[in-house]
Amino acid sequence: MGGKNCTGKHVACRSLSIVDIGVPQWYEINIAVYLCAPFPVLCMRSEIIHEFADSPSQSRVVRFLLENGFGVTEDGRISCNGIEFSATAVAKAMGSDRRVVDSTARRILERPSLRKIFINLRATPDLTKVGESLGYTVITVLPKNANEHGIVGAAVRVLADNDLSIRQIFVTDPQLSEYPKLVIIVEEQLPVGIIEEIRGLSQVRQVII
Repeated sequence: MGGKNCTGKHVACRSLSIVDIGVPQWYEINIAVYLCAPFPVLCMRSEIIHEFADSPSQSRVVRFLLENGFGVTEDGRISCNGIEFSATAVAKAMGSDRRVVDSTARRILERPSLRKIFINLRATPDLTKVGESLGYTVITVLPKNANEHGIVGAAVRVLADNDLSIRQIFVTDPQLSEYPKLVIIVEEQLPVGIIEEIRGLSQVRQVII
């Protein structure tokens, strides 16, 4: 679920376009997406983590930053969409030490490829927990094999064929999450039969509403 592996293809987080997921261009979708997709600098899912393989404590910090969409500023502070956090606050949130967070940020800035990614990394609001309160329907799809291609496109195509408006899509990276999943938030209540149709897709193990 996401981009290619590291053999010849590099991946990182970026926005997903309609063309990427195989939905006809005439179908307009208003979505925000977080997933793995082609990126010319590094294979984010493995090479970034590999950079810190010699330091388990720093590797934990890097995973925490990636999982939460946190970046690093030019002066080595942890930030989220321009809002800076102290190393102490980040360390407390993840059960680490402030000095480890600071040293990880410095190490990121020392490597041009990592620097480019983390300085430009941005977080997207996750409506998963508030979707119902906003009147949306939240569909969680658990894949049989998260590394199989076409899961996003197949699920979205079911919704597109039924003229449902997608508000947001999130795909968790199987390299960063123990339980990878696809979450689709649609504006309307689902017509009868949609869940069964998604559940019937060959890539799907379970659908949760």
